[in-house]
Amino acid sequence: MRTATAATRKSAPQTEALSEGHASQALLNQITAWLDEAKAEDIVSIDLKGKSSLGDFMVIATGRTDRHVGAIADQLAQKLKEDGLSRVRMEGQPQCDWVLIDAGDIIVHVFRPEVREFYNLEKLWTPDRTPDTPSN
Repeated sequence: MRTATAATRKSAPQTEALSEGHASQALLNQITAWLDEAKAEDIVSIDLKGKSSLGDFMVIATGRTDRHVGAIADQLAQKLKEDGLSRVRMEGQPQCDWVLIDAGDIIVHVFRPEVREFYNLEKLWTPDRTPDTPSN
């Protein structure tokens, strides 16, 4: 037999998930504003909820050169740390062709234009993607 406190505890994660979702959306808005401030180009956000356990959102942006990609990534990581996210991790920093910034629920990819075009992550993760069928 369930008690009133058991029912309350059972519904608590749903409330936490709701507030976490709002926090993720607020952080996404901040990240896209910071990317824009850093002069990143072609900023795209992809909702991953229900598609992957990697995170809630993926953000993809382009820098004009490898130096620009590195500067965008450094600036974003610094802003995230100033905002209280101490566990920000970055990959790809030495080459700066493609830098991945893991901010927990939001994953940010910053590419050089040629590298972004080559990997085409938007095509992999967008919901309107139709499966490629081989022609026989």
